[in-house]
Amino acid sequence: MDSDVARGTSASPDSHHSDITLRVNGKPHTLTVDHRSVLLDVLREDLDLTGAKKGCDHGQCGACTVLVDGRRANSCLLPAVALDGGDITTVEGLSGDGEELHPLQRAFLDRDAFQCGYCTPGQICSALGAIAEAAAGHPSHVTDHAVPSGQPVPLGGDEIRERLSGNLCRCGAYPHIVEAVQDVIS
Repeated sequence: MDSDVARGTSASPDSHHSDITLRVNGKPHTLTVDHRSVLLDVLREDLDLTGAKKGCDHGQCGACTVLVDGRRANSCLLPAVALDGGDITTVEGLSGDGEELHPLQRAFLDRDAFQCGYCTPGQICSALGAIAEAAAGHPSHVTDHAVPSGQPVPLGGDEIRERLSGNLCRCGAYPHIVEAVQDVIS
């Protein structure tokens, strides 16, 4: 038994931190993070990437959605220390350095698929993940059973709504969000 534990004293502060490397928007970042830090806080507070928003802080609203190793994820639920070596893409990284907007970002603007804009970064990252999932043949709850297993899933309105149902928009821009996604996939 550790003598510090036996005496009831706490461990050194360094035992609660780890060095990790994250590749964020194509660039490596080596950070010392508290084991309790979630990815959202590291992105916003340590890397000054404020696109992903803290909404509910419980993984229920989707405002914090980013892509982790190409898959969409609620960054408010992911311990940063568990992502060492991971590839993270935020809304800021979709268009590259000073390049034109990503087609989905452009479609959101063209379709006025946002009002206050708070949920927009999470909606866009989630939509990109959903498009990739459908292309890889991952079915959703509403996928037509006639679609062969493992084959790309067509993204009609119902399919898009179902796949993005974990991202809430308090302003009610949902019809325009669906249209923006349809513009990109058509």
